[in-house]
Amino acid sequence: MKRLYATITFLTLATGPAIAHVGHGSTASLAAGLGHPLAGIDHVMAMLMVGLWAALKSGRALWAWPAVFVGVMLFGGVIGMQGFSLPFVEPTILASVVALGLLVAVAVDLPVAAGAAIISVFALFHGYAHGSEVTEVVSGAEYMAGLALATAGLHLLGIGFAKSMTYFALQPAIRIAGALCVLVGAGLFAGVI
Repeated sequence: MKRLYATITFLTLATGPAIAHVGHGSTASLAAGLGHPLAGIDHVMAMLMVGLWAALKSGRALWAWPAVFVGVMLFGGVIGMQGFSLPFVEPTILASVVALGLLVAVAVDLPVAAGAAIISVFALFHGYAHGSEVTEVVSGAEYMAGLALATAGLHLLGIGFAKSMTYFALQPAIRIAGALCVLVGAGLFAGVI
């Protein structure tokens, strides 16, 4: 676990801004909110990993971790829309891809509250990045609603994948997906993806 934290810290400090969220197009409608998270590999991978990790943990985590992510992401969106400043947004988002991938790849079994705390930190930064792009409060609410729905859909897709792999006795595929996410995150950090 110490290596995991050291790796995440190193990668966060060693990277410059990826600018993964600036200028992603319209933020003025529900449809834009629905489509936006599907256009960024960082968001897609992180959301799938939340679903996979929740399915690995099962029990209360199955619904709590995705719900916590969506709720805190919306809170982060409000902070971003209000113009507050949050440091290290892009590095933290990229770190979330690596960290969540690692949590799935090594099947880290944490208490539900501890997992929710980790997920909350990443959700705050993901939400802030999206909320800070919103220029109008009224249409921004529609955009954030679409973002929340798409995010929840990605969580459900991750859960469905994990459950189907378990059903067909292909559980290693879940951990392989986590490892692939780590590689994608490393590629994002290195600027090759």
